[in-house]
Amino acid sequence: MFFSNETLQLVESAEKELSVQFAAADNIAMKNQMKILDAMQKHRLSETHFGGTTGYGYNDGGRETLENIFASIFKAEAALVRPQLISGTHALTAAMLGNLRPGDELFSPTGRPYETLAKVIGIKPTPGSFAEYGIVYKEAALAADGSLDYDAIEKGITKKTKMAAIQRSKGYCWRPSFCINEIKNLIKFIKKIKSDVICLVDNCYGEFAEEEEPVEAGADIAVGSLIKNPGGGLAPAGGYITGGEKYVAAAADRVTAPGLGRDAGPTLGLTRLLLQGLFLAPQVVRGCVAGSALMSLVFSNLGYSVLPLPFEPRTDIVQAIRLGSAEKIKKFCRAIQQASPVDSFVTPEPAATPGYSGPVIMAGGSFIQGASAELSADAPIEPPYNVFFQGGLTGFHARIGVLNAAETFLRDTFV
Repeated sequence: MFFSNETLQLVESAEKELSVQFAAADNIAMKNQMKILDAMQKHRLSETHFGGTTGYGYNDGGRETLENIFASIFKAEAALVRPQLISGTHALTAAMLGNLRPGDELFSPTGRPYETLAKVIGIKPTPGSFAEYGIVYKEAALAADGSLDYDAIEKGITKKTKMAAIQRSKGYCWRPSFCINEIKNLIKFIKKIKSDVICLVDNCYGEFAEEEEPVEAGADIAVGSLIKNPGGGLAPAGGYITGGEKYVAAAADRVTAPGLGRDAGPTLGLTRLLLQGLFLAPQVVRGCVAGSALMSLVFSNLGYSVLPLPFEPRTDIVQAIRLGSAEKIKKFCRAIQQASPVDSFVTPEPAATPGYSGPVIMAGGSFIQGASAELSADAPIEPPYNVFFQGGLTGFHARIGVLNAAETFLRDTFV
């Protein structure tokens, strides 16, 4: 890769301007590192816990210790951490279906959920969806500026509302991601209207971006993917569900089977990687947050709309950029792919992707397939042509991704 003096100066100047934001990210990473270290020491993590189980996975002390560590870090009563959970969508499905019954209402106070959940819920008719099981879905649209519409939320909660599903990150929407304090206020508001509503937070992309996590903010359940933030780039697969004991137990019955719950599930020799990745996660997330802020400022200086803005506090690792054309999205994603350690020679193209209704382009030459803690970018090919950038296992790699994207946009002429 070649970077011109113009590109180097653009990025170096942006880094100097972001010194305060970088220092804040360092401070958050240090506090989260201490939190994780304390949890591992509290539960007396030992090398003996790294041996895996097969088959049924009964009596797996390493798995139990791993889950106790997650529960402590997230300030929860219990946690389910399993390699068998293949994605955040899978973990969310288990957590929702485990705690909902026919006739219950599932309510989204944060607008339309991420597209991969549309078929799960039944917004798009799909065999086996929640709708087919008689679970009713309702949502409160966000305000025009992407903020929470509390009037619509109050009107949307009914006597049948059993669960409120709160999406922390923006997904493919042009709206702010919701910080922990906003989630805390939202949960208080919901509980005041109906105290027994189960508040579930989709925590994907948000872990360790702030000092607190959703359960500390009052969530009954928080759910995420291990190939995003908490896997630290080492987890080869997996997801987690953490929160109240009864809610996690109900979700476990859907991950395995009623009556088996958390007592079954082989770790297949992956416990060491899951724990080591968790230990590294604060530093990985710090690099992702810094890289996203850098991308935000560089592309803002190039004349593009960005969300969040460069100097705004961050609650996740996702940076949205409004590029305005399909051609520019393709160029951006190809630049990220070229900066990848794996399959750098591949040219990403829009294609049908499981869980999405239209063509999506995904760039990510990653060691773990689909791992968005690694340098990556993706976008639906549709107006107004927003691209979503995230990841970077090291801050240096995130910087290289910014450099290559900036070089591409400074060099190429767009029609």
